Amino acid sequence: MFETTALNTRSRRIEGLVRILFLMMAVMLILPVLIILGMLIARGGPVLSWAFLTTPPTNGMTAGGILFPLVGTVWLVTVALIASVPVGVAAAIYLSEYAPDNWLTRVINLAIINLAGVPSIVHALFGVGAFVLFFRFGTSILAASLTLAVMTLPVVIVATRESLRSVPRAFREACWNMGATRWQTIRKVVLPNAISGILTGVILEVSRTAGETAPIMFTGAAFFLPFLPQGVLDQTMAMSMHLFVISTAVPGVPEELPYGVALVLISMVLVMNALSVGFRMYLRGKKKW
Repeated sequence: MFETTALNTRSRRIEGLVRILFLMMAVMLILPVLIILGMLIARGGPVLSWAFLTTPPTNGMTAGGILFPLVGTVWLVTVALIASVPVGVAAAIYLSEYAPDNWLTRVINLAIINLAGVPSIVHALFGVGAFVLFFRFGTSILAASLTLAVMTLPVVIVATRESLRSVPRAFREACWNMGATRWQTIRKVVLPNAISGILTGVILEVSRTAGETAPIMFTGAAFFLPFLPQGVLDQTMAMSMHLFVISTAVPGVPEELPYGVALVLISMVLVMNALSVGFRMYLRGKKKW
């Protein structure tokens, strides 16, 4: 038995105070999210129905549902993921596994960090100049999605790079000693053990892509369209743009309608994140280290 001393008593008290402080900080982070969700459910819940999700906006967007913006958001997120994830993962593999430690690599890493801090409206202007005008994609799903892909690329690169670096070097050395090439080691050993971390970047990208308004406002999102897009070169409505429009530019919108749109948007993001997190946890459970 250890003798209780004044120093031990004081240390336990400080430990208890620190634990309470950290708990309060965690609650302060979670509380605003719960308040926002509660407000959206209370005010937007009455308009939610299957018809709300499966019918297009009508009567000048003051009635009807959100089918067109919902489908358009799925288009934008899907194309942005297809464009950014392979490029981001490939760039992270090069920086983590191949790139030497020299001034060029440091400049590339600095550029990635700076790109992550660029405001979204600047990405929108870049998208207009690069994809709408230079590549002549016009205002389309492709131009908007590529703009979103460029904006979220640093998230994928950083998450993938850190995940690759977390794989023990002993795994690589064991493969090299067996005669495997560097690429065989990466493909067969490193990437499978880093996939859960890569999904973290994908989760963050989905969340940001679905909720952005400025980058798509100038590159592909339409104020209103009476039809669904047929391909990536068509314009589309989007949930975030639709929420902005009916909240600021359309008169006579029922008070609960914007809250309903916001509730569906955040629910869609939460569902996609939950599925990705569940898959990531499953993969982590299969790790042997």
